[in-house]
Amino acid sequence: MNTPTILIVEDDHDISNLIQLTLQDAGFRTLQAYNGTSGLIQAREHAPDLVLVDLGLPDFGGDEVARRVRATNDVPILILTAIDDPEQKVSLLGVGADDYITKPFHADELVARIRVQFRHRDGAASVTVGLLKLERDKRMCTFADHEVRLSPREFDLLGVLARTPGRVHTREEIARELWGDDASIAANVIDVHVSNLRGKLRDVGAYGVIRTVRGVGFAVKDPAATARAAQGVA
Repeated sequence: MNTPTILIVEDDHDISNLIQLTLQDAGFRTLQAYNGTSGLIQAREHAPDLVLVDLGLPDFGGDEVARRVRATNDVPILILTAIDDPEQKVSLLGVGADDYITKPFHADELVARIRVQFRHRDGAASVTVGLLKLERDKRMCTFADHEVRLSPREFDLLGVLARTPGRVHTREEIARELWGDDASIAANVIDVHVSNLRGKLRDVGAYGVIRTVRGVGFAVKDPAATARAAQGVA
């Protein structure tokens, strides 16, 4: 798997920098935002693998950031808060957070909580993006309840893209995910797999599910787009 990228949304620059160093030492990539607005923009533009957000931000709260991110994305969200209140925890989980960490916290605890989230995601039995569903244990793909018969490589490729809807994956990223360190995999090999995948999706009425960004790579469109695809709208 590629090195996960974590978005840190924290208005205190000292705390943000400390978290950044902790996460980088643990092997993660990081992005930083210092208010909710910037955090939402970065979440949309960079599609991080996890969002770590402080509850008390200068423009609006971390709970609102979680609610807005969760409306369009199933990325894991952890909220940092100075208040250790069970009722607040229930409230945060209700707006879309996956977990919360009470300040002050130990660096090891933070890293452990984050790794738990990634283990949960990696072990998920299925991935659903709109009308598209991948069931990993059955190695089955369906669109609007119609089975899409894929080769193992096509299934894995679609799984890479569907794991983070909307995020554009470069051909190099896809090659690393599917072939590891074998740098001999040519870009046109991936293009052929994507072309075959598109054809099989079209056969069940799924038009425009996979988006091509010229010169960059590929992405699975967001849930609304995959729903429209069932009606033949790209």
